[in-house]
Amino acid sequence: MPNVLVVGASRGLGFEIASKYARNEYSVFATSRSPPSSKGHHDIHWVTGVDIGTEEAGETIVKGLKGHKQDIVIITAGYFRKESLNEPNFADELQTYKTCAIGPVFVVHALHKAGLLKNGSKVILVSSEAGSIGLRHEKEGGGLYSHHASKAALNMVGKLLSLDLRDEGVAVAMVHPGFMRTEMTKNVGFDKFWDDGGAVTPDVAAKSLVEWVDDFEISHTGEYWAPRGPDDIGTAEQMLGPKDSLPTPLQLPW
Repeated sequence: MPNVLVVGASRGLGFEIASKYARNEYSVFATSRSPPSSKGHHDIHWVTGVDIGTEEAGETIVKGLKGHKQDIVIITAGYFRKESLNEPNFADELQTYKTCAIGPVFVVHALHKAGLLKNGSKVILVSSEAGSIGLRHEKEGGGLYSHHASKAALNMVGKLLSLDLRDEGVAVAMVHPGFMRTEMTKNVGFDKFWDDGGAVTPDVAAKSLVEWVDDFEISHTGEYWAPRGPDDIGTAEQMLGPKDSLPTPLQLPW
């Protein structure tokens, strides 16, 4: 039975990914900061007390895995606060970077150091199209500095990890899972864009992501993809061309 680790699985996309793999008869290890309200499928083994924005998160995960080597690692943990040039928030910015761009380095480091990444394993970093400089356009304006910039930083982290781990047979990818109808996007007021923006529920995004990961291999390590294609990317047509001419899945520009 293959092993999957999902970091940040207490709700939303992470929980749906963990549940999907468990139903597909994978042995799933899932992390959360506190015991989850729903433990989900019986093949989900919870590792609690994990806050990816802290230095000890990786070591806590390693202890929780109890020596089980992983075939797939998906890091979904995120942090999103709305801000503008008029109201930047220093503490929120620090937390966003720690969660989205710094924490994943230390988690992967801990797994690698402990020998828990198999040759042939896959590490998937859940990023966002928000991290693409090439997709930014005046249509969407500025602001949301830490959200966009931390995802751009995560993309670079993934690229560098792919170079460090390639010779060991570990493939790394960054993905935009889709615009989702979650509490995170609702809390920043993005629920008003759900319908026009083609937002999907986390279970739909999880299905697309899991199917994409099945086909992902080391020949594409270090790349940045949108498994669901261009439909929910608001600037795709302005920056990449007509949506009906763009493929699904879609490789995104840096």
